[in-house]
Amino acid sequence: EVQLVESGGGLVQAGGSLRLSCATSGFSFADYSIAWFRQAPGKEREGVSCIDNSEDSTDYKDFVKGRFTISSDSDEPTVYLQMNNLKPEDTAVYYCAALLFCDYVPFAWGQGTQVTVSS
Repeated sequence: EVQLVESGGGLVQAGGSLRLSCATSGFSFADYSIAWFRQAPGKEREGVSCIDNSEDSTDYKDFVKGRFTISSDSDEPTVYLQMNNLKPEDTAVYYCAALLFCDYVPFAWGQGTQVTVSS
C-alpha cells in the first residue's frame, strides 16, 4: 500500500522558515517523483515543487523559486521541502504526492499539513 505522511507544518512569522517532511512507503522511491502541492482556503490546490528521483531533477513554480528547496533522502525514504522567507500568502495546507513524472498528476496523496504564516 502506497503511503505518504507529511509533517513539519506550523505557525511562523513572515520571513521565517519551516521544513516539511514527506515520509513514504509502499512503492519504489527511486523510480518515481514526489511533488508538493498546497491549498489555501477558498482556492484550488496548486503544485509547488517536484523532485524526480529517477532523473535527480527538480522543478519549482515561479512563486517559490529562490525561497523553497526540495530534496530527497533515498535511505529514509523521505522528501523534504525547505521553505525560507515565508510570506502570508504561503499560508495553506501542504500535501505531498507520488507521481510517475513531474507532471503534477499524482497517483497517491498524503493527508496534508497546515502551514500558517502571520504578518
